[in-house]
Amino acid sequence: MSVLAGLAAIAVLAVLILVHEFGHFIAARSQGIYVNRFSLGFGPVLWKYQGAQTEYAIRAFPLGGFVGFPDDDPDSNIPPDDPNLLRNRPILDRAIVISAGVIANLIFAYFLLVTQVGVVGIPQATQSGVLIQQLAPNMSSVAAKAGIQPKDVILAVNNREFGTSLQEIEAFKKIIQTHAGKPIQLEIARGDQKLSLSVTPEANANGEGSIGIQLAPNGKVERHRTANPVEALKVSATKFQWIVLMILQGFGQLITNFRETASQVAGPVKIVEIGASWAQNDISNLLFFGALISINLAFINILPLPALDGGQLAFLLIEGLRGKPLPNRIQEGVMQTGLVLLLGLGIFLIVKETTQLEWVQRLFQ
Repeated sequence: MSVLAGLAAIAVLAVLILVHEFGHFIAARSQGIYVNRFSLGFGPVLWKYQGAQTEYAIRAFPLGGFVGFPDDDPDSNIPPDDPNLLRNRPILDRAIVISAGVIANLIFAYFLLVTQVGVVGIPQATQSGVLIQQLAPNMSSVAAKAGIQPKDVILAVNNREFGTSLQEIEAFKKIIQTHAGKPIQLEIARGDQKLSLSVTPEANANGEGSIGIQLAPNGKVERHRTANPVEALKVSATKFQWIVLMILQGFGQLITNFRETASQVAGPVKIVEIGASWAQNDISNLLFFGALISINLAFINILPLPALDGGQLAFLLIEGLRGKPLPNRIQEGVMQTGLVLLLGLGIFLIVKETTQLEWVQRLFQ
């Protein structure tokens, strides 16, 4: 990957983190809750500015950030019973502050998709359908036995017609993967002919359906911009919904098939590498990458795990049910344990993925 593309991917991640933390910040300040620190990144301070109430800082490692509250600051001169301290606010006020980062990421992701669709334009095929680029080298593959040939165009599957969106390829793959052992009906264009074929995907090692084909867009790929603002909002909403469904399916696979799926979990280095490869293509792909990661950040942060927003919301739920918060020592112990585990996982993924980079491997050859 090029250095410029890598920097673009890092910049996108930094912006998404900034948006997340700004959500917490604006939700607190709009309610009059004290905020004493707003930081983009971790580690040594590169730049800081002391405002009337809040210290704003940029730190050395941009893949993170935090909003600090004076509640537990031993140097704070604010009285412990001040109603504008976060801990002294009602549960609903605190829940709004904690969940605001997730909401900000979701809103920003939709904004990125609207920008992609209505301003930059999205890549689309010039012709409808999904092209069968080639079959598996083994001509006894499921597709070959069903009569499918290279250069066939899949127009519809089980009466579900395919358009010009590049997402149709993923939709076709998903249909095949979820129909292992179940016949699917294909409407195919072969030259001037239109054919109807039936194929039954075979289950692979992961239990997913496969028929032994490689797919490609049908025709050239060109960028199309949606000039109608209302249409741009609708198309963006559809893309947003599609991303959410894909993420939910990913979490479902992680739960039901943990051993296979966990090995595919990506850390910061891998995410930057993927983003860089997308950025090399065009700005449209980079915007989609930003939306995809922003929605992922929202989902990950809302999980009820210690040191994440979802973990803090879980503490608020327990407090609401008990009528009083859990003892501080229990909350601190759980949060510290969760933070250590998350940091350990993050360091492990960074080291693992860094050593897998091509230019790093060449250093040791």
